[in-house]
Amino acid sequence: MTGLALLPQTRRWFVEATVQSVPWTIEQLIAAKQGRTISVVLPALNEQATVGTLVSALRPLVGGLVDELVVMDSGSTDCTAEVASKAGARVVQRTDVLPELPPWPGKGEVLWRSLAATSGDVLVFIDSDLVDFDAGFVPALLGPVLLWRRPKQRGRPDVALVKGFYRRPLRIETDQTGTGGGRVTELLARPLLNALRPELAGVVQPLGGEYAATREFLESVPFAAGYGVEIGLLLDVHAGYGLDGLAQVNLGVRKHRNRSLLELGVMSRQILGAALPRCGIAEAGDSAGITQFVQLGARFMPTESVVLVADRPPMREVLAARSA
Repeated sequence: MTGLALLPQTRRWFVEATVQSVPWTIEQLIAAKQGRTISVVLPALNEQATVGTLVSALRPLVGGLVDELVVMDSGSTDCTAEVASKAGARVVQRTDVLPELPPWPGKGEVLWRSLAATSGDVLVFIDSDLVDFDAGFVPALLGPVLLWRRPKQRGRPDVALVKGFYRRPLRIETDQTGTGGGRVTELLARPLLNALRPELAGVVQPLGGEYAATREFLESVPFAAGYGVEIGLLLDVHAGYGLDGLAQVNLGVRKHRNRSLLELGVMSRQILGAALPRCGIAEAGDSAGITQFVQLGARFMPTESVVLVADRPPMREVLAARSA
């Protein structure tokens, strides 16, 4: 990477805040906690095939680096909850958190509700559909939050959000070089950020589901519905903290199931709906949706999907209103 296309401030940030090879140890991180607590959250919807393996891999960290391990169930109809609980996680149903609010569908909702279901000063989010999972993701992501304590006189914030980046093979059964996975990132998110928020052009995986963040930051910002949550948090941390509030860490290889192009189209529409208003652009029309086409024999027929484009308010405001 030459960096020639990056803005000067982005080039500086990429050099200073990108960890290509993790240098810290779990012992160093435990010593650096200094009373802070860590919650690891796995959002899950019908992930019985993989969630147990992830929980089992993470369990050895609990009681040392990690203080609580929570699976947030988004209304699974399979045995996700049972498998996760048997493997050693605390399982929380989305409807049991803030029960006065009817749940919205999608990932952003369970991540938002996880703030009220956990107590950690720092949260680490890990997608629960990963294959060949490496528990080292968690200490890798926690390093910049726990260790990079900047002198206050420099006027720069401590790191509030750490994004993981990785190589994403399109086929989960191979480690072949290539990044066929992450199609929405390359075809939507990266061009969008380069055009509308070029300071963030150095973020390798803007939509990645593995990241760590401080509770202080997470409770202060809205959460976009569904698959808009990651780009929403990225844009919000940049708006509130600048580039200095953001770091990224190389996690190696990430494998998970891949989705059809029709599914990715709906996902992209939701991501776009979260990103545009955060970049000061209003959408035309009153409803959020997407028209796609399916082939029936020799004919192509339109199919309409309604896409939820909305934000949950900052959790800090919700909890304050509840206790008032």
